Amino acid sequence: MSVIATGTERKIVIKTLFAYPFRLFFLLVGLYGFAIVLAWVAFLFGGLGLPVGWSPLHWHSHEMLFGFTTAAIAGFILTAICNWTGAPPVQGKMLLLLVVAWVSGRIAMWLSSYLPLPLVAVLDMLFLLALAALVLQILIRHGNRRNVPLGGMILLLAVANLLMHIGFNTGVTAWLQHGQMLAMGLLTLMMVVIGGRIIPLFTGNWFRNHGVPVTVIVRPVLDRAAIVITVLLIPVEWIAASWLTGILALVAAALNGWRLCGWKGWHTWREPLVWVLHLGYTWIVVALLLKGLSAFEWVVPASWQHALGAGAMGTLILGVMTRVALGHTGRTLTLPELGWLIYAGITLAAVFRVGAALGCFDYQLGVMIAAAGWCFAFSLFVILYWPILSRPRVDGRPG
Repeated sequence: MSVIATGTERKIVIKTLFAYPFRLFFLLVGLYGFAIVLAWVAFLFGGLGLPVGWSPLHWHSHEMLFGFTTAAIAGFILTAICNWTGAPPVQGKMLLLLVVAWVSGRIAMWLSSYLPLPLVAVLDMLFLLALAALVLQILIRHGNRRNVPLGGMILLLAVANLLMHIGFNTGVTAWLQHGQMLAMGLLTLMMVVIGGRIIPLFTGNWFRNHGVPVTVIVRPVLDRAAIVITVLLIPVEWIAASWLTGILALVAAALNGWRLCGWKGWHTWREPLVWVLHLGYTWIVVALLLKGLSAFEWVVPASWQHALGAGAMGTLILGVMTRVALGHTGRTLTLPELGWLIYAGITLAAVFRVGAALGCFDYQLGVMIAAAGWCFAFSLFVILYWPILSRPRVDGRPG
């Protein structure tokens, strides 16, 4: 009987994981977030050899941008798109094909010194192209024009990925840098757009539900200005002098900071599921500020890149995953016991990684502490959220 029960339970888990995109992709984000940073630190300071071809630094950057982050994008977008359009969730065989495409790309990149580089590029490109095609097809079919630009951004991320692979295949570092910068610009834009929608919404809902006499201030003109300047940063970084990039980055920091202040996040200090989103957006402002300063050579570029990566991306990804996983499984929006340690770990990682880049700490010590905080945060997410993501909804509804 125990064998039958175990087999039955296993089937339920598998069926549940493939019932909605966020379930499996969020777990993959947690697992890969832990693995990629652990392997990188072991390479830097432990002598671990990575079979990743001729440019380990750009390989690391590629996998953080196009491996780790794109899995988070898929989990969020393919879940949110059901609310935006009323479309049924991507599940079953279609979801399996997407996951296989993502996993195939990761295997190819980890074995890139053993495989023909054109084959590595093809295998790695499949996921983003498939994701973009699927998202655009659903949005267009359901007449949801408002969100079509998000599908376009995913397609442009595939272009950025292609640029990096051109660099890997030709040995021309400039192509690697172009792909990396385009991806970071697009991811910044996606966070500004999506964050500008969900953070004031979730904050306002929390104020009303808890009787907090505070009103979220949303200024449409300011929102459009912040988005436009963030968009302009992408081409300007390619074609204009660095001083213009610096000015635009500082303006973008100011506009996004002004925007953030209107959302009154400091009043949500009692609810970590809300304030963590404000913290993540704060890291966007910090990254843009440091980017502006780096254009004038007042700080090193690595400072803004890690403020964006470890700070904004890491914090917002965990903030969104911890909230969406609760809401979309029918649970109350209450962080699991010890869940606040997830946010403590990612904040520790961001502070020490940016601090190490700025020279505030010994470089090796700072990176090691940052890696420990990052790995702790993502492994704890998997531990605490595995029972939530692998079990059916508590309210009995499908999904």
